[in-house]
Amino acid sequence: MKNRIILWGSVSLVFAALVAAGGLVYFHTFSPDRGKYPVRGIDVSHHQGQIDWRRVAGDDVAFAVIKATEGGDHVDRAFATNLREARAAGLAVGAYHFFTFCRPGADQAKNFISGVPHDQPLLPPVVDIEFGGNCPQRPSPEQLNAELGAFLGPVEATFGKPAIVYLTDEAEAAYAGRIAARPLWLRSLLVEPDRHDWVYWQYHNRGRVDGILGDVDLNVLQGGQERLAELFAPVP
Repeated sequence: MKNRIILWGSVSLVFAALVAAGGLVYFHTFSPDRGKYPVRGIDVSHHQGQIDWRRVAGDDVAFAVIKATEGGDHVDRAFATNLREARAAGLAVGAYHFFTFCRPGADQAKNFISGVPHDQPLLPPVVDIEFGGNCPQRPSPEQLNAELGAFLGPVEATFGKPAIVYLTDEAEAAYAGRIAARPLWLRSLLVEPDRHDWVYWQYHNRGRVDGILGDVDLNVLQGGQERLAELFAPVP
């Protein structure tokens, strides 16, 4: 009996290890159907360190959304370099702002507008709404909507395109359908979003791309190259 218990225990441990290994492989290799979503992109900040954008562009990456600003006064230290080099590598490029809950939306708009150049084509501006790394208070949908409106008005007037709102799973549950109606960028790791009104889908937060040392967020665009060109087109 004792030997049988030891045997079953060993088998269980091996099985658990195989399941864990299989899950890890699936996690790192997951990629949405390329026939359905052929246009791939990444989003980055200074956390990715120095990026070799020509190698990135050669690894089936068509667009990059780059962190520009956060709150009312922070500018990402790698933004200018990333924007310039990603553009030079031939990627469609855009900028995003991390929206904090403890600064007025108007102040944050000024920060974004002053930090992002207006004289070259860009993808639509993105406002990132999430709880991780944000101020501890959680605004009501009404409160957030008021401050978000104060941000979106000047930003959209400056860049001439409707902004895209990025929502994590948690933020989507709290605010989707209750704040300013804008195209969406949804974070849904390894699972396709259960709604279809999105422009970008962030499907991985620990992906790997040639030219970047370490993890990077991976995304797909809903639509083909024509849709990407439409989003990136200069404002008339």
